[in-house]
Amino acid sequence: VSLTFCENPDGRISFLLLLFNETGGWNADGKGPNIWDTFSHQGGGRVHKDQTGDIACNSYALWEEDLKCIKQLGLTHYRFSLSWARLLPEGTTNRVNQKGVDYYNGIINDLLDNNVTPMVTLFHFDLPQALEDQSGWRSEKIVDIFDEYAKFCFKMFGDRVKLWLTINEPYVVAKYGYENGLCAPGVKEPGIAAYQVAHNLIKAHARAWHSYNTLFRKEQKGLVSLALNSDWAQPLDPDSKKDQEATERYWAFTLGWFANPIFIDGDYPAVMKSQICTMSEKQGFPSSRIPEFTDEEKRIIQGTADFFSLNYYTVRKVKFTQSPCITPSFNGDQEAEGIMDSSWPTAGVSWLAVVPWGLGKLLKYIKDTYNNPIIYITENGFAQKDPASLEDTQRWEYYKETLLEVLKAVHQDEVKVQGYFAWSLLDNFEWMFGYSVRFGLFHVDFENPALPRTPYKSAIEYAKVIANNGFKK
Repeated sequence: VSLTFCENPDGRISFLLLLFNETGGWNADGKGPNIWDTFSHQGGGRVHKDQTGDIACNSYALWEEDLKCIKQLGLTHYRFSLSWARLLPEGTTNRVNQKGVDYYNGIINDLLDNNVTPMVTLFHFDLPQALEDQSGWRSEKIVDIFDEYAKFCFKMFGDRVKLWLTINEPYVVAKYGYENGLCAPGVKEPGIAAYQVAHNLIKAHARAWHSYNTLFRKEQKGLVSLALNSDWAQPLDPDSKKDQEATERYWAFTLGWFANPIFIDGDYPAVMKSQICTMSEKQGFPSSRIPEFTDEEKRIIQGTADFFSLNYYTVRKVKFTQSPCITPSFNGDQEAEGIMDSSWPTAGVSWLAVVPWGLGKLLKYIKDTYNNPIIYITENGFAQKDPASLEDTQRWEYYKETLLEVLKAVHQDEVKVQGYFAWSLLDNFEWMFGYSVRFGLFHVDFENPALPRTPYKSAIEYAKVIANNGFKK
């Protein structure tokens, strides 16, 4: 008996893998600095052991080795992210780095020559430092600048790239970059900056989508969306009204923050707006701390996604929390806390509870809430602590159970899942965790200057699923 994915016209689901953007060569061949270069170089414990992504798995110099891994797995698609500062060192089209253009043209052409479809992300956390020096995503000027960058990329690569993501995880960009400063650029402006950043991210995405739709779609015939991250969330106490209401706010302040404007009505969830407005009034602000979209902006934002791109990792149980509202903060506005069940096993990072069934529930929720869209699962993975065993049995069990949940969503709930990406192809620099955890299907020996790639057990088993387009039993 075969348990088979069969959502694509040719009877196959797309199996994909994702690597952040090219790593290594952080200042080579004309690339400008980005905020993660700056953030990690500042030291002070911002990143585990003050590690940096200067070399990492060095995909910039070792792309041919990465391509061998892609072919070994038999992937149908490969998602990678462009380094904005490699293409436009100062962030704008005033100065173009031709070596960066050539590099990405080579990757795209190599993928297509090997029958692998590229999916390309324009912005994956690494804003050019030159733009952050001008207030970055806090400035409304970034909307025009991002639109010009997007049009540049569509023009350079869109004849061959047919799947685009404008922004990866805007929630992480806003909250962890500008609320609590745990991620680059490390700004801490609680209750203020994250909402302004999110506002500009949404408008920038919408502008880029309209530019593609107007200027490029007819000829290039591609699709454009943005990658939204979300856990599955449910009340800690299912019988508690306060926990139920807290869960509603949790959804609104995470997935709904970005999905509602784009997939529903062009505006933030009503419960999110009312909650922030109430808190702002108590704190003496003359108006709500969350910016308002004009009616025209709502019209422009609504419907600016050709598919739903989902990054999923784990589950949270949500309880009501009441914080003193003396000073503004995102968590204080939300009045909800997501916690882990102590019975759930964890992966190599403390936040990643291993709960595969959450993805099935989340896929059904997205179908029911956001008008039954086509869905690409654009990140999903399992971390091992460093050092990591090549016999990563627990990780493969996680992948297997997760893929079975996707199968159930496709066949039982009739969710339109079009593709599945694993994070990630290689062990890599994992943001503030540095090299302390490993998500790759291929092990990278960071102690060896050659950075050899070796398949984990999970890579070998994943390749079998791809070859069979599902599971055999």
